[in-house]
Amino acid sequence: MAGEDRHSAAAGLLLAAGAGRRFGGPKQLAQLDGRPLIEHALAALAGLDRVVVVLGARADGIRAGAELGTAEIVVCPDWAEGMSASLRHGLDALAGVEEVVIVLADQPFITAAVVARVRAVPGPAARAVYDGVPGHPVVVRRALLERAGELRGDAGFRDLLEGAAEVECSDLADPHDVDIPGDLEVVQR
Repeated sequence: MAGEDRHSAAAGLLLAAGAGRRFGGPKQLAQLDGRPLIEHALAALAGLDRVVVVLGARADGIRAGAELGTAEIVVCPDWAEGMSASLRHGLDALAGVEEVVIVLADQPFITAAVVARVRAVPGPAARAVYDGVPGHPVVVRRALLERAGELRGDAGFRDLLEGAAEVECSDLADPHDVDIPGDLEVVQR
């Protein structure tokens, strides 16, 4: 893709930097239907031209244990500060894009159809909701991306999303995430 087009395109950002303390290890590599959770999450971004995966804790092991395809890998050295540090590192790698679709590595049932539905809504930001409960993906466009430097702690864009369009997606996906081993048992198909 030409450099100018690369800077105007939409991109995906997969956050996968956490240590998985509550899970007891790297949940990104936990198996679901014969594949690591991170691969399921990455599949939701398949329709985008460019995807950045942010790793942190156990980055080398996750790279070795999952097929990340053509995604660009960014390692966030200060991942322990929380989701905002991972977001800032990922967004730095995506500087110049007009739109970023953010998904989490521990939500294996978010699909490309959900991403497409949320992306179709205009405005500075949109987020999926499931039976009215906010979730992912979150789509952030240029005006809000410029405020990414304000992000702190483990809230991600939450504090900057006031007034963002909410897009009901419970008919398309199950938003459950995997935080502890018991969660993995619940989401097994």
